[in-house]
Amino acid sequence: MVIETYHLTKQYNGKGGCQDVCLSVSEGQIFGFLGPNGAGKSTFVKVLVGLLFPTAGKAWLLGRHLGDRQARRQMGFLPENFRYHPWMTGQDLLRFHAALYGMTPEQTRRRTGEVLELVGLRGFEKQRVGTYSKGMQQRIGLAAALLPEPRLLFLDEPTSALDPLGRREVREIIRELARQGKTIFLNSHLLSEVEALCREVAIINRGRIVAAGRVDELLKGRVEVVLQVGNPHRALLEALEGYGENMTVQGQRIALSLKSREQIPALSELVVKQHGLLYELTVKNSLEEIFVQLVREGES
Repeated sequence: MVIETYHLTKQYNGKGGCQDVCLSVSEGQIFGFLGPNGAGKSTFVKVLVGLLFPTAGKAWLLGRHLGDRQARRQMGFLPENFRYHPWMTGQDLLRFHAALYGMTPEQTRRRTGEVLELVGLRGFEKQRVGTYSKGMQQRIGLAAALLPEPRLLFLDEPTSALDPLGRREVREIIRELARQGKTIFLNSHLLSEVEALCREVAIINRGRIVAAGRVDELLKGRVEVVLQVGNPHRALLEALEGYGENMTVQGQRIALSLKSREQIPALSELVVKQHGLLYELTVKNSLEEIFVQLVREGES
C-alpha cells in the first residue's frame, strides 16, 4: 500500500480536525477523498504531507513511517488556494521550487521542460505568474508539485475556483499522471469530478470516515432512474412497467426503480427496441446522492 493510516487523529484543543481515520490506498490509482467544507479533509492531508503533527494514531507512506524524509522526497503536494509570487515568471517559479527540492542544475533544466510540457504551459514559461489565468496558475502549481518526479501526489481541491474548461484541463492532466503509474490522492468536494476520475473513495464528515470503498460498490443497490422519452406509447410503458418498479409517468417524463445499476444499459436498449425516442436518462442514485444522504445522517 502507498498510504496506510491507523486511527490517525489531529485535533485542535480537543476539537475539529480529523479523528480515527483508517485508510488504505494502493499504488497507481486516483483515490478520492470527499467531504463538505470543514469536514477535516485538508487537515488530514496536511498531516500526511508533514505540515501538521498528528494528535494520535499511526501512518505509513510509501512503506515508511509518517514523516520519513525518504518518503517525503517521493511526494508532491498542491495545496488548496495557494498563492505564488506574481512577479516571478513561470520558469523562475519552477527553478525556485527545484532549488527547494535540492535538485541539481541539470535536473532542474530537464524537469522544468518536462513538467511545462505535461501541464500544457510550454511557451508561457517566460510570462509573469501574475498574468496567468486561474487555470494556468493551477497548472503551474501542479508543475511545481511534479518537479521531483513524485510517486505519490496529493492534490487538495485542484480545480477549485476554475471554470468548466479549466476543470476539464486539470482532469486530463490527472488522468495522464495516473497512466504514468503515479498514485494520486484527490481531496475534493466536487462529487461529479471524483466520480469521473476515481475508482475508490472515502467520505469524511465532522472529522470521521462515514463510508469508504470502490465507487461501484458504494453505488450498488436499488436506483431511481428518470427517462425523457418521445413517443411514450402504451406498449413501451407496459414493457417499462414490467422491467422496473414504482413507475410514474408525467407526459414524456418516466420515473421508475431498478434493483441495480447493472440494469441501466438494458433499460435504454428496451426503449429503443420499443421504438421510443430516448432523449435523456438520469440516474438519481449517484455518488452525490449517497454523499448527501450520509452527510445528512451525520448531521441528524
